[in-house]
Amino acid sequence: MRLLLVEDEENIRDVVKLNLEMEDYEVVTAGDGKTALKHFKEQHFDVILLDVMLPEIDGFQVCEQIRLTDMKVPIMMLTAKDAVNDRVTGLKKGADDYLTKPFNLEELLLRVNNLLKRTSESPKNTPEIYEFGGHKVNFATFEAQGNNGTFTLTKKEAMLLKLLVDRKNEVVSRQQILQAVWGYDVYPSTRTIDNFILSFRKYFEDDPKKPTRFLSIRGVGYKFVG
Repeated sequence: MRLLLVEDEENIRDVVKLNLEMEDYEVVTAGDGKTALKHFKEQHFDVILLDVMLPEIDGFQVCEQIRLTDMKVPIMMLTAKDAVNDRVTGLKKGADDYLTKPFNLEELLLRVNNLLKRTSESPKNTPEIYEFGGHKVNFATFEAQGNNGTFTLTKKEAMLLKLLVDRKNEVVSRQQILQAVWGYDVYPSTRTIDNFILSFRKYFEDDPKKPTRFLSIRGVGYKFVG
């Protein structure tokens, strides 16, 4: 089993890595959020251990970006924060478990094992399907049913649509969209996002010129009304 361990404190990272390797896990490490996302995009992992307080990109943002393209990989948040709202935020972003520092290594190993066990027992190919207004989107295959029948979304379209659906009825800023969908190295113009929203309206709105689901919030961003 391959694990991605994301922890910026070197001493903690080394100790946890050693203990995981003693349990026969293959461990890849990252000390910041940007490196973690790079590893995630380039490699396969069976579970991710993710610290919240990270340089450059925090763990909440890393978790959210991972969930735009992978709904299945188990994610456990590791953090010194113990406030209820931080735990809730982690779970809302898509984390499966939450362990507060300082933690017991034996408990960590047991939780990792339980996450992997639950994943192995769950159906492998359950499609991630979302339905709204008589339309249907499969985020696993990118297939969608819109106004003109069945078609295939591009990867970026699927990521943006999923981000908006995940934050249904909330305003998502252009900055959040650019960071989550396009990453931190390449920033297209905000006009690119406008064009994606126009496409969604053509795909799914009864009247694209009078949208009721994909709304532009002037000067702020966009909102999907579910």
